[in-house]
Amino acid sequence: MNRDVILNAAVDEQAPLICKTAEVIWKHPETGFKEWKTSTYLEQIFTDLGYDLVKPEGIPGFYTDLDTGRPGPKLCLMGELDSLICAEHPDCDPVTKAVHACGHHAQAAGLVGAAAALKQPGVLDGLCGSIRLMAVPAEELIEVGYREQLRAEGKIEFFGGKVEFMRRGYFEDVDLCVLIHTFDDPGMKHVYQLARGNNGCIVKNITVHGLASHAGGSPDKGINALYAAMQALQAVNALRETFRDDEHIRFHPIITEGGQAVNAIPEEVKIESYVRGASLEAIDQANRRINRAIAASVAAMGATVTLQDRPGYCPMHDDEAMNEVALAAMKRIVSEDEILIQTHWGTGCTDMGDLSAVLPTIQPGSSGSTGAYHGKDFQIADEDKAYVKPAKALVFIADELLGNNAEKANQIVAQFKPLYPSQKAYLEDARRRFLDKEAVRKNADGTITLDFQNGE
Repeated sequence: MNRDVILNAAVDEQAPLICKTAEVIWKHPETGFKEWKTSTYLEQIFTDLGYDLVKPEGIPGFYTDLDTGRPGPKLCLMGELDSLICAEHPDCDPVTKAVHACGHHAQAAGLVGAAAALKQPGVLDGLCGSIRLMAVPAEELIEVGYREQLRAEGKIEFFGGKVEFMRRGYFEDVDLCVLIHTFDDPGMKHVYQLARGNNGCIVKNITVHGLASHAGGSPDKGINALYAAMQALQAVNALRETFRDDEHIRFHPIITEGGQAVNAIPEEVKIESYVRGASLEAIDQANRRINRAIAASVAAMGATVTLQDRPGYCPMHDDEAMNEVALAAMKRIVSEDEILIQTHWGTGCTDMGDLSAVLPTIQPGSSGSTGAYHGKDFQIADEDKAYVKPAKALVFIADELLGNNAEKANQIVAQFKPLYPSQKAYLEDARRRFLDKEAVRKNADGTITLDFQNGE
């Protein structure tokens, strides 16, 4: 029987399971590092399929290995577990406001479909090496305060699920990585998308400290932390035209706490943001300038500020050779004109970027959704494209990479030039982006000291 017929049939037979998985997870959204119900649900499916699972201590998610019985590289196929928060979405959880408005439930369903199909007779015939199937938590970089709490408790070190899995050694024996993400395709003219890459980021918590006083009776005795914060954000805005276009710098703060009572001068203001950019060097440089602008502006208002930076995600670089293999796999499933090849640089972020710094990695897309990503009108309109086609892409990409004595996979691994010589080296470099500074210090002699960057 034709190989493509075997693989297509193996996935199509799992369509009811795939769609049910997506439906269940859609109805029970959970945000990052809280995906316990989602993980448990998927664990039962994988166990029923005959997989032995490795589960991390203290956080959701798992992985399992499927060996072909023949030596060769290890390919990791992934799906993400977490949701977003969008209170305006009609399907959001009424309590947590969580909703899968970025399609991670579709990824999980696609991973289940691939896992089930790979167990079917004949699917692994001719493949070499092994396949790691991985359900990973916490890709959406939200609820930073909660993740900082987990870090303080020693449950995680990094805020992204994949880089945290990397820290725990779950990618040490992996050679290549693939994840299929839903993508925005108005009119759904395409089924699949191949991407070039996207920004990375640093995560920022900024706390401006003032002095409370009566807002009406004695404002002169206070130091308005909200005004100081506004001045700081205006100073950063004045930097924007100095950011080079090709570095794709983005700074988009939100004030999460702006004061306690309208009749009191705000004593403390809290701001969250990222600094995004197309390279780690550009991110680091922009972040230092942003920290300087914040510290100087706050000092000018007589306030002080605590800067807390955390390593976010490394810029994502989709491996060109792997994209070529993925294109060949997709052309076995759909016509070439149903495949969109993106050439522009994306300015969002993903922790797939952390993997791409050390391993050949790609994140193709699959369509099937309507509405705005991360928005109140995001919905799945075509279950085949959104749920079943990702499973097929994973299976066919695995077939392309690991077939014929894993010739293509071995060639990609041999030619790959990582950004870092090892995963350990990457993690060590990420750690230097941790920053906790009282960036404005008032001295006894009336002078002010600014200290807003790592001691580099």
